[in-house]
Parts: sequence; C-alpha cells; structure tokens
Amino acid sequence: MHQKKIFTGGKKLSEANQALVLIHGRGGSAEDILTLADHLHVKDFALVAPEASGNTWYPHSFMAPPLQNEPWLSSAIAVLEEVVNDIVAEGIAREHIFFTGFSQGACLTLEFITRNAARYGGVAAFTGGLIGDRIYPENYKGSFEQTPVFIASGDPDMHVPVKRVEETVAIVDSMGAKVTLKLYPGRPHTIGLDELALANRVVFNTAS
Repeated sequence: MHQKKIFTGGKKLSEANQALVLIHGRGGSAEDILTLADHLHVKDFALVAPEASGNTWYPHSFMAPPLQNEPWLSSAIAVLEEVVNDIVAEGIAREHIFFTGFSQGACLTLEFITRNAARYGGVAAFTGGLIGDRIYPENYKGSFEQTPVFIASGDPDMHVPVKRVEETVAIVDSMGAKVTLKLYPGRPHTIGLDELALANRVVFNTAS
C-alpha cells in the first residue's frame, strides 16, 4: 500500500493560482517526473508529485484484470484523491488543477480523472490508457465540462496498445472532455519534443 510521499516544485501552493500534479511511471520517481515541468508552460504553477511506494503504482500490467492490481491500484487512486483535496484546501479550485503523467503514471492519471470527472485545468497523458483487462464504464462518472485532454502514444507502443488508447479517448470524449489524440508511428516508449509542444499548445496555453 502507498504512503503519501509528496515532492514539490515551482511556487508554493499558498502562493500559486494553479497547480500541476505530475505522476511518474513504473520504476520512475517523483523527482524524475518533476523535471518534465521544465518543458511545459507552467512557470507560475505549484508543482506536486506524489511518489509510489517501491516506485511502482501497481504490480502488473495496466491491461491485467483490476483485481490482480489490488490493493495497490485503489491505494494509488486514494493518494491522488488526497493530493487533489490538499490542493483545493490551499485555495486552488479544481478548474485550476492540471495533471500530467507518463506510461504507468499516464494510465493512473487517466483512471483517476475519469473516475472523478470534473472541470479541471487540463490533462496531458503521455502514453497511457484506462486501466483493466477491458473498459469498465460503470467506474466512470461525472462530466469534464470541456476540460482539454491531450493523449499521445506510439503506434505501436510496447506497453500500451493503440486500441486501448482509442477506447480511452472515446470514453473521455463521451464524458465531455475536449480531447486531442496524437499517435506517433514507430516512436519508442518515451516522451518526444513534438508531444511536449502539442501539450503546451493544447493544454497549457489555457493557463493564465
């Protein structure tokens, strides 16, 4: 189970108007993912990066039946819920909270926001999809109210099937998000400069 271990950067929550929650991938760390902010238009944001126990949010593939990833998956979702509640308690409204994640972190980001759809600032998911051996629509509720969501992935990607990415886009779109999808033929499992530029244009240009 995950303990809430948080790394921060940028402005203090008490002094910022906007916050970015950054979710690291399997084997990564909060400190690693915080460096992603150097490439995003978030210079006046508070940066908040939770870290998974053992640097892994859940043990098996995101395409495994959800029960195989319990109790870690529910614990990871709970950590993100606590992080968001803490940011709101500091006076930053949900519509000024942004999310980004890579790989396992992108999957967790998408799973969390879709279980808790609301008007957020925006979401950039680099190589991820909703979690489970299939889509479980009963887990997802609420409306994104035109939240900009950018999802990018390789085609193919060694960990994330394009079909799941497209299924995820369909669900998030049906719940009122303003979704932009970009697939990169033959791209390795990484984050490219073009993706970062697109994320800035699609998601972070709404920041003010």
